[in-house]
Amino acid sequence: MAFARTCAVALVGVEGVVVEVQADLEPGVAAFTLVGLPDKSLTESRDRVRAAVVNSGAAWPQKKLTVGLSPASVPKAGSGFDLAVACAVLGAAERIDPRVLADIVMIGELGLDGRVRPVRGILPAVLAAADAGYEQVVVPECAAAEASLVPGVSVLGVRSLRQLIAVLADEPVPDEPPDDQGRPDPLLAGLRVPGTGAATGMHSIGAVQHEQDHDLADVVGQTSARTAVEVAAAGGHHLFLEGPPGAGKTMLAERLPAVLPRLVREESLEVTAVHSVAGLLPPGKPLIDVAPYCAPHHSATMQSLVGGGPGIARPGAVSLAHRGVLFLDEAPEFHTQTLDALRQPLESGHVVIARSAGVVRFPARFLMVLAANPCPCGRFSGRDTLCECPPSAIRRYQARLSGPLLDRVDLRVEVDPVSRAQLTEPGARGESTATVAGRVRQARERAAARLAGTPWRTNSEVPGRELRSRYQAVTGAMDEAERSLERGVLTARGIDRVLRVAWTVADLVGHDRPDATDVALALQLRTGVPRGVPMAIGALT
Repeated sequence: MAFARTCAVALVGVEGVVVEVQADLEPGVAAFTLVGLPDKSLTESRDRVRAAVVNSGAAWPQKKLTVGLSPASVPKAGSGFDLAVACAVLGAAERIDPRVLADIVMIGELGLDGRVRPVRGILPAVLAAADAGYEQVVVPECAAAEASLVPGVSVLGVRSLRQLIAVLADEPVPDEPPDDQGRPDPLLAGLRVPGTGAATGMHSIGAVQHEQDHDLADVVGQTSARTAVEVAAAGGHHLFLEGPPGAGKTMLAERLPAVLPRLVREESLEVTAVHSVAGLLPPGKPLIDVAPYCAPHHSATMQSLVGGGPGIARPGAVSLAHRGVLFLDEAPEFHTQTLDALRQPLESGHVVIARSAGVVRFPARFLMVLAANPCPCGRFSGRDTLCECPPSAIRRYQARLSGPLLDRVDLRVEVDPVSRAQLTEPGARGESTATVAGRVRQARERAAARLAGTPWRTNSEVPGRELRSRYQAVTGAMDEAERSLERGVLTARGIDRVLRVAWTVADLVGHDRPDATDVALALQLRTGVPRGVPMAIGALT
């Protein structure tokens, strides 16, 4: 029987479906038919596979060839099926023993000369294969390190189809030296897709180097804003910085990722899977273990921010910032509908995108930082009379950030301009990133110990009903917050967020439960109204 089968993986978002690639040879006029809902790039694999097989020294069968991708009801996209199609054809032609191919998952694109090129989504594809019970995976050689992150799977990295045929046929494996010595390997081009600028500003360098380049000690003054950054990092709370140009809003946001703790193994795999699907995984760094930082331009569309695009939806900036920081500078300049699309992922921690080609779900649990000027000219404040904007223009500008969106932001801080005395004062540098990151790490450990056995990891994830029943503050500590609710200053969601922030402050200062001082600081960070408490965390310990 001229039949053989092997396996590949079809990606739907960051989730994979194992696809059985079947090849059947029958007598008749030589033809190559590919069935099973392939897209354009997959349909073109017929010519790539034929050329790769011939240039690898194998004979192309001169019979009627049918290649089926099962299940046929799942749309298949991309060029990652090339390697499986080629091996299935060679198995049907008895160049390779079909029994050897049956339990192997193959992922990779073929060049016309037989070289195996990497594709996007290697990590989620191998994860899907492991979940389906497969133990052997063949991937491009330059993506073997990424595939090896999945435990319990034997990974074979090959550089060419010729090498893979030799391995499967138990023949001597030919040596395939890299092309153009001293120049970048052209095979690595498939690991990073140019033009996907949604991750502008994302750093993939080590946390130590990022800390050296962006130290909190560089920020002069801004005690309230520095405290807000520390609380945001410790509890995963969203942050809104409002102030005139040049006050340091962007500096504070850029230093926030270095304050966040390193990602644990599970979080690293989640982040790496998203960046692998998006084609943004840096070559030579298969695992992202630091919090990502994503800062899209204010002209970004809703699809680039939330995810989408033609065909199968692609991850957007909110997913690229998963377990990290999403910084929206000049937030009022974003389109209103684009900003309001963030409401659901801010609450749920994921994005579900429905398209005609299918429904995909991307993770999107990020820490959002909004930065805005107080008015179009940026000089409006209670102490400054240089602003020339009419009141109507100021109201329209500030109304671009809708109330429901701001109600989901836990911390709102006014960033004051830095005076000449603060800039020139000797020893004006504040605490370093290392000092603040140490307190944040200890606060996260206290929260993790308290939330052990629950599905939540940070204070910002705890639902309101659990806060009111299981994680209550000291008796009488919430009286002022409850009075603010009665006066309409806070909403029901707002008072829950005040309690969450109070728990984070208590974790930072070492309290077992939030007291009146912790709640007062949380209220001040939420409403901006002074409550007579020190703003520096160090003054509360």
